[in-house]
Amino acid sequence: MQYFIELISNKILGITLLSWLLAQVGKVIINAIVTKKFDITRIFGDGGMPSAHSATVSSLATVCGFAYGFGSFEFAVTFIFASVVCRDAMGVRLETGKQAVILNDIVEAFEDLTKEDITEIKLKEFVGHTPVQVIAGVILGVTSASFFYWLIML
Repeated sequence: MQYFIELISNKILGITLLSWLLAQVGKVIINAIVTKKFDITRIFGDGGMPSAHSATVSSLATVCGFAYGFGSFEFAVTFIFASVVCRDAMGVRLETGKQAVILNDIVEAFEDLTKEDITEIKLKEFVGHTPVQVIAGVILGVTSASFFYWLIML
């Protein structure tokens, strides 16, 4: 029971999760504005604007910097972690999404030609982020972490 109490009272975790939630809600709103359709499933979706991955890890690094100092081991570890996650979101995951678009098009063309259903599963195309989406996520993460840290921790 003590572990659960410690978990739910962990302010650094709480602030980081709030930053993730803000990014996901923002993603739903921005998607609705751009597509002119409200899709609540985007709240748990990958890809899109802003990058919730980037917001989450940059929020964690920012809060650790405030809590332990920007010269601390905790900040160093979370900063490197955030850097790797943000780079991966723009690199491997973005390329994976581009490949999924091409593969889905190939499968659709093949099915049109053969009049056969060869797959029931369409590959997920929204998995990565553009640099602008990652930067927006980092800005959101640092800003929200700063705001919530000063609101909750002080």
